[in-house]
Amino acid sequence: MALHTGEKVTLTLHPAPVGHGFKFKRSDLPDDPIIEARVENVKTVERATTIVEGNVKIHTVEHVLSALAGMGLDNALVEMNSNEPPIGDGSAAPYVGMIKEAGIVEQEATRAYLEPREPIVVQTGESIITILPDAKFRISCTQVGPGGRFTQYLSAEITPEFYEKEIATARTFVFYEDVKPLMDRGLIKGGSIENAIVARGDSVLSKEPLRFSDEFVRHKILDIIGDLILSGRRLRGHVVAIKPGHGPNTEAARSLARRHSEYLAMAPRPVPAAGGVLDINEIMRTLPHRYPFLMVDRIIEFEEDAKAIGVKAVTINEPYFQGHFPNHPVMPGVLQVEAMAQVASIVMMHKTENAGKIGYFMSADGVKFRKPVFPGDTLFIHCEMLSIKKRLGKAACKCVVNDEVVSEAELLFGLVDR
Repeated sequence: MALHTGEKVTLTLHPAPVGHGFKFKRSDLPDDPIIEARVENVKTVERATTIVEGNVKIHTVEHVLSALAGMGLDNALVEMNSNEPPIGDGSAAPYVGMIKEAGIVEQEATRAYLEPREPIVVQTGESIITILPDAKFRISCTQVGPGGRFTQYLSAEITPEFYEKEIATARTFVFYEDVKPLMDRGLIKGGSIENAIVARGDSVLSKEPLRFSDEFVRHKILDIIGDLILSGRRLRGHVVAIKPGHGPNTEAARSLARRHSEYLAMAPRPVPAAGGVLDINEIMRTLPHRYPFLMVDRIIEFEEDAKAIGVKAVTINEPYFQGHFPNHPVMPGVLQVEAMAQVASIVMMHKTENAGKIGYFMSADGVKFRKPVFPGDTLFIHCEMLSIKKRLGKAACKCVVNDEVVSEAELLFGLVDR
């Protein structure tokens, strides 16, 4: 049964191909319309997240989406014969059970992430959601009820293992004083103490005892995971949420999607006929460099034996900012030159005969530093090979921030066996 509409519903999870994402199919309507689970389709967020396309609606998508995202899936088709998924016991555990029973298949594609380069802040009334750069997906959440009741806090890295054990079974909840207003608005028609916790005063009404002493904040994290995946990609970042709700959550998802679009718009377009794009995993298979000396996050344009454009997000987390300089962080010019050399090495080492070799920096001519580079800047590292002779290469390189050249050099380097 659905929570808000009270209708009976059957839900089926289907596998989907690479690039499909999460979509909902209404098998009860003519032509079986499909709605993509994207923040652009979010229309209402009162006590639940509803997506709409044309005259087709799907209410309360957050629990099933949370299970799909929390368990590490990227592609699935959710088929329903009604307009709202079943509420089950008020948690995401029934969906996790479906996923585990069906099994998860690894697909042959590199997973794409949203990786914010600077803090994103969304404030709606008393709710504040901040998303900070982070190499992993973390959530730190503070739940506060009316009058400060049931104030709870939890901070954790969200992995499939943690999600299944610590988050998925947390049930939805409502405060007693909110029940009548919700019913007056035609909501929670399928609600009961079998599928929700009712908080009255300092006590709770529930068919069973609390599953966690902090079950309320765990369910808030469950909702955050389901709402943020509407951004269209998985997140690498630290979400700090104070009194979150579906409205602030989906606004944060909207901000993530918008920032990603702005980032893509800043980048020069890859040449379609060229060798394509290299992600960080492919870069690490090519270069021996690792943290803290890997100066390239992605290659966004690549022409074998000729040109490449790399990207480096400069964040305040770079270790050299501790001493260069305190209270006035500036990226050292020598590391910009190193970033140029690494992009040039990638071009050289992608030649078949150079596979498995290592590049050694030999000389730099015409080095110029034109503008300082600060935390929050994004370096676009342009490299054009001037000559390649056996294991020697010469390249003209430059670093660009906001369409302005901040540094440039002609580099000579050689390749040797590792």
